[in-house]
Amino acid sequence: MRVRFPALISSPVATEPMSLTSRLAAVFLLFVPLAAAAAAAVVPPPPELAAKSWVLMDAASGSVLVDHRGRERLPPASLTKLMTSHVAALELQRGRIKENDLVTISEKAWRMGGSKMFVRVGNQVAVHDLLRGIIVQSGNDASIALAEHLAGGEDTFAALMNQEAKRLGLADTHFVNATGWPAEGHYSSALDMAKLARAIIIEDPAHYGLYAEKEFVWNGIKQPNRNLLLWRDPSVDGLKTGHTEEAGYCLVASSQRDGQRMIAAVFGTESEAARATETAKLLAYGFNFFDSKTFFKKGQAVQTVEVWKGAARTLKAGVAADFAAVLPKRTSGEFKTRTVVTSDPLVAPVKAGAPLGRVELVGGDGKVVKQAPLVALETVEEGGFFRRIWDSIRLFFKGLFG
Repeated sequence: MRVRFPALISSPVATEPMSLTSRLAAVFLLFVPLAAAAAAAVVPPPPELAAKSWVLMDAASGSVLVDHRGRERLPPASLTKLMTSHVAALELQRGRIKENDLVTISEKAWRMGGSKMFVRVGNQVAVHDLLRGIIVQSGNDASIALAEHLAGGEDTFAALMNQEAKRLGLADTHFVNATGWPAEGHYSSALDMAKLARAIIIEDPAHYGLYAEKEFVWNGIKQPNRNLLLWRDPSVDGLKTGHTEEAGYCLVASSQRDGQRMIAAVFGTESEAARATETAKLLAYGFNFFDSKTFFKKGQAVQTVEVWKGAARTLKAGVAADFAAVLPKRTSGEFKTRTVVTSDPLVAPVKAGAPLGRVELVGGDGKVVKQAPLVALETVEEGGFFRRIWDSIRLFFKGLFG
């Protein structure tokens, strides 16, 4: 077993869509909590908010910094449209629809109550305009129109939403419609909405800019984005508000400062102003007391590993998904990374993605606080006859003498 301590590397949050390899690697990430006594010494308790439930998440690592009833199932109101727009964006990525495709507005979409984009029955509206109507204006009519275009009906589209919720691991979420209109069995949670927001940021950078737009004009009507933090805090660039009488005023917001991004999800405040104020408190707490660091990027070479009996003598090893952590600000400089190679000797053939060991994050006290698989970043085929014979001899003597 070999252990190596490379230098720390900081980099911004990844924004490319996650591949299947990345998702599988993420399953094997092992999180070991920081010692409670050490954390308490440097981080004050989080603020109490005038809300039903709330969660603060570090976007780079997905670590939850604050969780107050975060898994409580509550009506999400128009936060639902985060999933509506996300499913549509994924369909755009897959090429099933195009941004300039025209959508015919049905009578059902036109008659829908609540917040509206004010599309007219029988009109044809481009997909990219409907996305703005959903994200900026929170249009129920736009949501139904796009759901019908993608799935033939809102019920079928809700099934697509639930499939995506399952893929993202949203255990406390179930959708009945595309709008968030109150309905039995339609619920989500602050934790799930934070996870969904993170997926939107990472998997769909092409459309994330829409969530920062402050206003949108359609049919001669200019409507502002209801996220007041877009006007109050230049670091806030999304995501979505929600409100019904049952749900109260809700907000999922994201802010990026000095290369680190925080996501706050707040459910059940008493007013539009309160949801902005309470959410701002949560974001400020995260930035004031935590450092978010990405130590290694997906696909970045972390170490060179010797290969025996191969067409090449070495291969590059790294991580299949970003290796990131959020740490107490006053102690973040004490943490170091190291690699542990367990495949020693490594004998060809070796396929890209093959596990070779692990990458560890180690605290100042020597304890491992997080680890992830170290994998081969390239394929090395079996070497020729003489290479294999020569390396067999070398391995024999290596085994004898170490």
